[in-house]
Amino acid sequence: MSLEALWQQKLATEFDTSYMQSLQAFLASQRQDGVEIYPSEKDCFNAFKLTPFEQVKLVILGQDPYHGPDQAHGLSFSVKPGIKVPPSLVNIYKELKQDLDIPIAAHGNLEAWAEQGVLLLNSVLSVEKSKANSHQGKGWETFTDKVFELLNNEHQGLVFMLWGSYAQKKGKAIDRGKHLVLESVHPSPLSAYRGFLGCQHFSLANKYLKKQGKTEIDWCLPEGKAQPQQGQTLSLF
Repeated sequence: MSLEALWQQKLATEFDTSYMQSLQAFLASQRQDGVEIYPSEKDCFNAFKLTPFEQVKLVILGQDPYHGPDQAHGLSFSVKPGIKVPPSLVNIYKELKQDLDIPIAAHGNLEAWAEQGVLLLNSVLSVEKSKANSHQGKGWETFTDKVFELLNNEHQGLVFMLWGSYAQKKGKAIDRGKHLVLESVHPSPLSAYRGFLGCQHFSLANKYLKKQGKTEIDWCLPEGKAQPQQGQTLSLF
């Protein structure tokens, strides 16, 4: 069994629940009505494709996907190649530079992190074009709560980066005795200067991973990262 299939196996029962069937019906109806939804269906579960269950070391939680054209591709805070780096990610790069002297990347594609075991997860996995938060309360939150439950219970020594009150509320049930939880304000320009910049989360995460006997994350992003790697896609919708 491939590791991608392991995610599918562990989450398969969720797709038999009434809340997920309702969510599936909602998304199908929206698409049938011609509503543009981001990310595309093929990219919706990229976080699970690029970061197999057994390889997860660290989780960075976002709220919902970017709602502008060609931005979202299934990874929190990340954008497709060739797309302008969003403001929150600019501040993440600033903190990496300050914390670990990581050069500021010229692009916003974070796949290289995902491939090292950083699960770039949004709480909500879809959004309507130009309508932020439009798919909140449709069922995705319950699904990603299950993801958190699996990670919390079946892994040992993960790092959870919870930025902002929304993410911190989502992570309240994480066992602090088993995992490292790093919290700060959100890296948004509205709040980054109130505690995100200077939080040193990236160096703290690597120190913890090293102590756990795990390989540290190389936060330096390669230039010119290409399109997502090909592999098994979670064909759940």
